Amino acid sequence: MGDKIYTFAIVLAVLFLGRQVISYINEARFKRKHGCKPEAKIPQWERFVGYDIYKIQAEVSRSRKILELAKWRYDTYGSTWSVVVAGRRFINTIETENIKSILSVNFKEYGLGGRLVAFGPLLGEGIFTTGTAFSTSTEIFKLTPNFTRSQVADLDTFETHIQKLIAKIPTDGSTVDLQTLFFQLTLDSATQFLFGESVSSLSSTEGSVQEQFGKMFDLAQNRLARRSRLAKLVWVFKDKDFDVACKVVHEFVDNIINKALEKANPVDAEKSIDGTGEPERYVFLTEMLKATQDPKQLRDELLNVLLAGRDTTASLLSHTFHVLARRPDIWNKLTAEIDELHGQKPDYDTLRDLKYLKYLLNECNLSSPPVSRLLPRGGGPNGTSPVFVPKGTLVAYSTYVMHRRQDIYGADVEEFRPERWAPEEGLRPGWAYLPFNGGPRICVGQQFALTEAAYTIVRMVQQFAGMENRDPTAWVEGLALTLSSGNGVKVAMVPR
Repeated sequence: MGDKIYTFAIVLAVLFLGRQVISYINEARFKRKHGCKPEAKIPQWERFVGYDIYKIQAEVSRSRKILELAKWRYDTYGSTWSVVVAGRRFINTIETENIKSILSVNFKEYGLGGRLVAFGPLLGEGIFTTGTAFSTSTEIFKLTPNFTRSQVADLDTFETHIQKLIAKIPTDGSTVDLQTLFFQLTLDSATQFLFGESVSSLSSTEGSVQEQFGKMFDLAQNRLARRSRLAKLVWVFKDKDFDVACKVVHEFVDNIINKALEKANPVDAEKSIDGTGEPERYVFLTEMLKATQDPKQLRDELLNVLLAGRDTTASLLSHTFHVLARRPDIWNKLTAEIDELHGQKPDYDTLRDLKYLKYLLNECNLSSPPVSRLLPRGGGPNGTSPVFVPKGTLVAYSTYVMHRRQDIYGADVEEFRPERWAPEEGLRPGWAYLPFNGGPRICVGQQFALTEAAYTIVRMVQQFAGMENRDPTAWVEGLALTLSSGNGVKVAMVPR
């Protein structure tokens, strides 16, 4: 018996080594054929576990200097380099041809780096965690155009929530953190659009079901970044608070889905007749029911879109007002343009015609953006040769650093200057400007986010004559799944 086990073990070892040799030969042939050269490597004591880099990353995370360190590394090692962290090899790049390859040309060759392990307990299997959920359901994928003009042009819903936000801003000169209010605003509007009913976090009472959902959703979401860093080791670190938060969020959304399913499939058809004759407002969940009535799939997709859409808009608004509080010159230019509306609420077309507002949002997305087997560039001493990417390698790109490339945006890229987006400037960044990603994985809620942000800014400027900065400290990163201000946006608003 022992001899048979020994023989079997030898056979397995030979087969394993044989596969490794064959893989090595195939890779060598592939590299020669395509002229691949090795990329630059960050100096490390060892490149098996990469514990030294892991400790550095943990330290800069605590000191809120991850983005600063990332920029230094690109400045030092070039536009493409690799590093080993916690046993995983990362190829990092800000080379536009590489990003185009990842997001578009060779899109099918790249997954999402194991997000499902880290995010699955909260988000399940959806577009944000797998990147394929929409494409595997053709009918659901067809719903994405509904995030464009025909639906986001309905600004009455935004107006309702913005008035609640304005009501919470003191007019006596006391300090308010706009960032907190913006995250509540976008949660309220996003749930209204997606679920058909808002959680009303701007007006919900403490202890209510709606307030609990908002609190638990924020808690669970904030833990996702840490879970992502732990990767496959996440199961070792138990987090009861995260588990409870996921349960509360799921129960809340499941209740909404069950009511929608009952409405779509009424037991008594006569009772389902509205009789008002008025068209119902667009609800994403209602449209999804036309493609699937699987409660689990519905919940997963809704939470994925909610996560991706809510935070990006809140972060964009927060950064905009963080800048406006420190740049009265920009506030004055923006006010001059918006005052031409004479206090009237803008419609969708009017928003699109506000050129300086558009430049401002583009600049905010540039300065603080709210994530194949072959990379075309980055190898060799000059970084111009292709780079071979073995299966399982994680490829990351930094939008934050890429948006600071002087060769694309000019020597003044570190200066906040909305005018750089004026047509006469001739700026054509292409794949170097990706606040909403690109290719098949472009953010389906891009127009929703930009429209809500623009409308909110207009209504705020129409309501207030100015603002006073109440935070003398420099901007620090608040980096989780999205980028916001680590110190909030503390200001005093001046009513008109």
